[in-house]
Amino acid sequence: MTALTPARTAPDLSYLLDHTSHVLRTRMAAALATVGLTARMHCVLVHALEGERTQIQLAEIGDMDKTTMVVTVDALESAGLAERRPSSRDRRARIIAVTEEGARIAARSQEIVDRVHRETLGSLADGDREALLRALDQLATGELATPAENAGPVRRARQGGQGGQG
Repeated sequence: MTALTPARTAPDLSYLLDHTSHVLRTRMAAALATVGLTARMHCVLVHALEGERTQIQLAEIGDMDKTTMVVTVDALESAGLAERRPSSRDRRARIIAVTEEGARIAARSQEIVDRVHRETLGSLADGDREALLRALDQLATGELATPAENAGPVRRARQGGQGGQG
């Protein structure tokens, strides 16, 4: 540290959120790999099972761009876990339908996601766990609910957050 280094007056919130999010994503990726899924694949399967949804709707839920969504659905189709079908509501639209095997894998992957979350939060005392979840929920639905407008590109760290992991 030099004399020109600004004094830190508060914990580095960006680092704390980025680092813990990154480590959680790596743990989730390793855990989901045991059933042959990525977090994005899990997200698509789980949300497609909730009701008839188009690829565009699922991409929005999973916070994926169009190209990433196409690659994800292609992988699910190749694995026999989902398929594109015409919508029963709009003949022009195509939905993502989960196969029987896809539903079985989605149930298993949701158990994995829940276990990883439980293990992660289990390292905190009960009161701290509830306080952390309450505070993060307040930020996610309040102050940090909407990204700021930015003239330049900003790399998105999220690979699904709630939408990406369940």
